[in-house]
Amino acid sequence: MPIRVLRPLLFAAAAAVVACASSAQAGDVARQKAEIDAGLDRGYAQLDALYKDIHQHPELGFQETETAAKLAKQMRALGFTVTERVGKTGIVAIYKNGPGPTVMVRTELDALPMEEKTGLPYASHAVTAWNGKPTPVAHSCGHDIHMAAWVGAAQALVAMKNQWHGTLMFIGQPSEETVGGAKAMIADGLFTRFPKPDIGFAQHVSNLAAGAVAYMPGVESSNSNELNITFHGRGSHGSRPQESIDPVMEAARFVVDVQSVISREKDPAAFGVITVGAIQSGSAGNIIPDTAVLHGTIRTYDNAVRDKMLAGIRRTAKAVADMAGAPAPDVDLAEGGKAVVNDAAITARTAPVFKAAFGDHAIALTAPNSASEDYSEFIIAGVPSLFFGLGGYDPKVIAEARAKGQPLPTNHSPYFAPVPEPTIRTGVEAMTLAVLNVMGS
Repeated sequence: MPIRVLRPLLFAAAAAVVACASSAQAGDVARQKAEIDAGLDRGYAQLDALYKDIHQHPELGFQETETAAKLAKQMRALGFTVTERVGKTGIVAIYKNGPGPTVMVRTELDALPMEEKTGLPYASHAVTAWNGKPTPVAHSCGHDIHMAAWVGAAQALVAMKNQWHGTLMFIGQPSEETVGGAKAMIADGLFTRFPKPDIGFAQHVSNLAAGAVAYMPGVESSNSNELNITFHGRGSHGSRPQESIDPVMEAARFVVDVQSVISREKDPAAFGVITVGAIQSGSAGNIIPDTAVLHGTIRTYDNAVRDKMLAGIRRTAKAVADMAGAPAPDVDLAEGGKAVVNDAAITARTAPVFKAAFGDHAIALTAPNSASEDYSEFIIAGVPSLFFGLGGYDPKVIAEARAKGQPLPTNHSPYFAPVPEPTIRTGVEAMTLAVLNVMGS
């Protein structure tokens, strides 16, 4: 169904629903969920084994050859037509089931360059070459959960193909963490070599309670920009600072002063974050080096706020160098992921389904996530979508952490450890129900 036809239908459907599903819809959702669960009861062990295998063998962005091959094998076994090496290491799996809309379901493939410290029996001990040195690799963002749920949703939809019509387009996207994978797939003909989706869905695990599904219309995540600055100086012996221009001092002053861009140059009600996560300079305590390099991240929701912050960062870096009598710094504020903006009609149509399926565990969010995601590239390319959240923590662990006043390890923490069950099960249920809701007979 062409998007120009489908979208008015979605808006009409959205206008007809209220916060709670109708009794008829709730009955349909309950029946479908029971059918999904029956399939999961029979096949969950396979998904759990796949999850733990992927978790133990993580691969960095654009290196996910083995991961992609594992998913491609699963999808071919279900009857999907699979194309590998789309956008270098991505995969596209197509399943046609008569006339109807084309619906895209996306998972990420990549892991992070960090050491896992969860102590899990299936923890990653992988090490790979990255930036010229051996680097540990771990699935500390939950992409392994997403992949298992992605395969599980494909299994459920094929088993229930008498209940929907159209074309499924399941994509495995490389390199989400470096926000290059979505663009690479699009540049490699994702929407010209394959059917252009009418609707897209994706999900992401978090430190909400396992069993929860979270969603919101509009802006769901933040804009992201990299912060890479090199301050230049003049090296000298540590005992003769008067003969130097100290780039470490420049870097230190910048890290402190740049926070005034947040506190004094934008509306306090507008979200904005500048974080410097790495400073690299020097080789010994008695040597003043020539350069200091800073790496960080910038997050915003609003484009005007982003532009103002980027200008403030450039101005602050130049002022710090001028004050030190140093050459102008090299400033690179490369764009990362743009904000994910959920389609209002698709969200409104899906929310009652989630409410009927998960009850109080279906959470309507009131504020965006400060993380960023390059799924936004698919939306910008013309795929109206719903990107929703998935709880991953044992409620008992959450209660214990709250009682002790301790924060839970979240995504990108070396201790991030979502529980596979019921997290994978909920991911399969939520994604399958969302797709059935827009493709149902």
